[in-house]
Amino acid sequence: MTLSTASGGSHERAAWLRAFHDAHEQARTLVCFPHAGGTAGQYFPLSAALAPDIRVLAVQYPGRQDRCSEPAFEDVALLADEIARLLAEPRPASSPVLFGHSLGALVAFETAARLEHRYGAAPAGLIVSGMQAPYRRTASRLTGDSEDAALEALLGLGGTDPAITGHPELRAVILPALRSDFRAAAAYRPGSSPSLLSCPVTAWTGRDDEFTHGDDIHAWAEHTTAGFHTRDFAGDHFYLNGFPPLIVEAVRTAVTRTTGPLERARTRTDT
Repeated sequence: MTLSTASGGSHERAAWLRAFHDAHEQARTLVCFPHAGGTAGQYFPLSAALAPDIRVLAVQYPGRQDRCSEPAFEDVALLADEIARLLAEPRPASSPVLFGHSLGALVAFETAARLEHRYGAAPAGLIVSGMQAPYRRTASRLTGDSEDAALEALLGLGGTDPAITGHPELRAVILPALRSDFRAAAAYRPGSSPSLLSCPVTAWTGRDDEFTHGDDIHAWAEHTTAGFHTRDFAGDHFYLNGFPPLIVEAVRTAVTRTTGPLERARTRTDT
């Protein structure tokens, strides 16, 4: 499958990478990857909380919202190819930290591998959440075989209002991209790019997440030659929904751990 992209460098980048808030010149960059069926806008609260010290760029996958006219992806490797190319060219002044939740963790991991091994532009760090380590993944329970199966799988993870089942219009908007994302998760196999990273890896999970277990999360340590940190939080698979203060501070800590202390933004008074 070939992903269609908008023409023109800056227009193409804006289609894929969304910035919601201004950041100062010395700001660290955090690139965020949504879960299956998710959108860039789900990272708006995190961006608001971290600005202006950390610049959040949220990936908007094709096949949803303002990109609904484009085909949704069903191949994690192809998706990572596109995103890594946009992040690497032109080479950024400082290396970003990548952050992905659930399916987004796999896309972020594959993007990190391409940045390092294909472009020689290793990210400063990788934060993964709610996902088994690539070589520890068992057969995916997320299926895109039918609308009902996809919706049942999504509701089973928690964090989604069951009322969606009674809204045909809402189902029609959400389910096509969700089913494609689930098919991508089921088809994913690591190894399309070297999988050993030189950047630190941070891995998180919700304590009541039935999708991941302790060994699944700790196995992410096998994918880095640098530092590894892990943490669990109260909640299910979508423990980070809305990005409450505890999660925001955990993200801030993970970013500063890999990029160094944040410099305070200069104000008019400073100058």
